[in-house]
Amino acid sequence: MNKNKKIAVILFNLGGPDKQSSIKPFLFNFFMDKNIIRAQIFVRYFLAKMTSIRRSKYEAGSSYGELGGKSPLLENSQSQAQALEKLLNTKKADQEFKTFVCMRYWHPMADEVMAEVQKYNPDEVVLLPLYPQYSTTTTKSSFQEWGKSTIKLNFDRPTVKICCYPFDDGFIEASALNVVEVYNKALKENGEKPRILFSAHGLPEEIIKDGDPYQWQCEKSAEKIASRVSKMLNIANLDWQICYQSRVGRLKWIGPSTEEALTKAATDKVGVVILPHAFTQEHVETLVEIEIEYRELAEEINVPYFYRVPTVGTAPAFIKGLCDLVLNNMGSNYITSIEHSLLNPDRLEECSIRE
Repeated sequence: MNKNKKIAVILFNLGGPDKQSSIKPFLFNFFMDKNIIRAQIFVRYFLAKMTSIRRSKYEAGSSYGELGGKSPLLENSQSQAQALEKLLNTKKADQEFKTFVCMRYWHPMADEVMAEVQKYNPDEVVLLPLYPQYSTTTTKSSFQEWGKSTIKLNFDRPTVKICCYPFDDGFIEASALNVVEVYNKALKENGEKPRILFSAHGLPEEIIKDGDPYQWQCEKSAEKIASRVSKMLNIANLDWQICYQSRVGRLKWIGPSTEEALTKAATDKVGVVILPHAFTQEHVETLVEIEIEYRELAEEINVPYFYRVPTVGTAPAFIKGLCDLVLNNMGSNYITSIEHSLLNPDRLEECSIRE
């Protein structure tokens, strides 16, 4: 008889359309999230309906068109899940691990994944977002949706929620190694040191002012990656800057924007190496917004040169970091951060870890 304890590890991500016709419903689901548009449901429905129709025809339709009409996010997340599952199952002889990818706005979503987890019948569940930095718009939203599914499908198992890991050594190391490789290539090919831009997905200022720790965590992540890069390259005064991309709507967003950072680089006559450090796998924001749109902008405004750094993906250091997070937090009944601070699970919005 197999006496191994069974652990289900749920990896959360936003999701993306799997074909051209999925773009509009994907966007509708996204803008219907009360954590994204904080308005009465009838207002939110109207805005989600109108925005999804418009953006599927224009901005988003064009962006996903560059990728063949679909997002590679699911496949890339599944590759990370497979790498993590393989590593976890080499660590504990008396435990069996199975990973599941759960998307927030397109398939496979919480109800579908929950049904698969029920079939697996685990002894314990670990919720692990693929977002290193915590935000109410990402991690909180994913956890909320998972919670609804547990009630709907009457699923009750001991569960640990890992809220974030912006300072995880594996994440920092993998990011720094990717930056160093591209930095050295840029230096060799151009003969001049580049500026490193850490580009994170932006948020409206009002969300941050309400206590969301995302901006603070993004900026601290950037500091730690820059510090590691500085040591690897043996450069005391590394030139780097944080910026924010993907602005939509009319609200005031946190800044500086990535467009502003590129304009500053053009003014300073310095080339850029850009790392999307709030993303852990390639998708439309990295492969189109950065690689195509920002590259074209950089050329138009005469940035001397432009290089994109790959996301951490399945880098061994990153996967090992995720593995350690799972193993170190199993058995806890609390929401934990990378620092293992115990946070009140009823007040997840107060996730605000310290160094």
